[in-house]
Amino acid sequence: MLRKLFLPLLVVLAFACAGGRAETIQLKDKAAVIGKILAEKHDQVIVDLGFTVLTIPRSQITRILKADSLEPAPKPALTKTVASIESKSSQDTGPGFYSVGGKIGNARSVKELVNLIGEGVVQVKTPSGLGSGFIINDEGYLLTNFHVIEGETEISVEVYHQGSGGLTRKTYKQVRIIATNKFADLALLHIEDKDSPKFKSVVLGNAESLVVGDSVFAIGSPLGFERTVTEGIVSTKTRPMQGELYLQTTAQINPGNSGGPLFNMNGEVIGVTNMKIMFGEGLGFAIPIEAVKFFLDHRDAFAYSNDNPSNAYHYLQPPSHTRQGAEQE
Repeated sequence: MLRKLFLPLLVVLAFACAGGRAETIQLKDKAAVIGKILAEKHDQVIVDLGFTVLTIPRSQITRILKADSLEPAPKPALTKTVASIESKSSQDTGPGFYSVGGKIGNARSVKELVNLIGEGVVQVKTPSGLGSGFIINDEGYLLTNFHVIEGETEISVEVYHQGSGGLTRKTYKQVRIIATNKFADLALLHIEDKDSPKFKSVVLGNAESLVVGDSVFAIGSPLGFERTVTEGIVSTKTRPMQGELYLQTTAQINPGNSGGPLFNMNGEVIGVTNMKIMFGEGLGFAIPIEAVKFFLDHRDAFAYSNDNPSNAYHYLQPPSHTRQGAEQE
C-alpha cells in the first residue's frame, strides 16, 4: 500500500523538476515520469529527474516517449501494452501458476457458484487446530493463513473431490510449506502425495474493482463445520487494522474460516479471510487479493526454510567474492 501511495507524489515531483530534453516514461495506472534516461537494462530503466536518480522496474513501464518525436521508443520490451503485461505474473513467476479472472463469466447465484468452485476450497489441519485454504493450480499449490500453520511441522489437507456419486473427502498428508509471510499472514503450501490427482483450482479476481455493498460469500470450516457457506456484502474496502488495509464484510467469519477464500459473485477470490471482531457480529475481515498476488509473484523472496522457520523473509547468499573477503578478514 505504501508503494501505491508514494508513486503519485513521485510523479508530481518529476514533472516539476525535470527540464531540458527528456523522455516521458509512461507507467501503469496512468502515471508517468519525465526525465533523462541514463541507462536501460533488461529489467530496469535508470532515469535522472534532476534532483535525484530513479530506478524504474520494466514491469511497471508501459512505454517510453522521446522528447523530440513523442513516439514510442523502438525497443519492444518497453512498448508492451498494459494488458499484455498484466496477462502474466510479474517477476516471471511462470505462466499458469495461478489463474486471474474471466473463467467463470457473468454473475451467478451462490448455489451455482458453490457447485462450480467449491471443490477448490480445502480444510487445513495441524495437531493443534484447523483452518481453511484454497487451491490455486492443478498441481496442488494452495493458500492459507500463516497463523494456521505457524510453528507446525505436521500438516494435512482435506480435499473434497467431485465424483459421480457426489463429493468424496480425501486427506493428503505429504504437505510441504513453500513460502510464508508472517506480517501479511499468508502461507503457500504444496500437496506432494504420490497418488494425488490433478486438482480443481479457483480463480483470483480483483479487489480494486469492488464497490461497497457488493455481494460476496465465503466457504470454509468455521469451528470445524466443514464446507460452510456464508453470504454477505462488502462493508468497506479499506479498513485499517494494525498498519494494513483489509476488506470488511458482513459474511460470517469464525475460527476455522481462517485462510479460506472470500468470493465475488463471478466466483473469483477477492480476499483471504483471516479474522473477525469476537465481541460483535457481521464484522469479518479479509486480506485483499492484491496482497495475495504480490506474495505469489514474489514467493521466492518469502521461501520457507527449515533452518530458520520463524523468518518471514528469505535472504540470498552474498556474491562469492564478498564471502571470500569476509573469510580472509
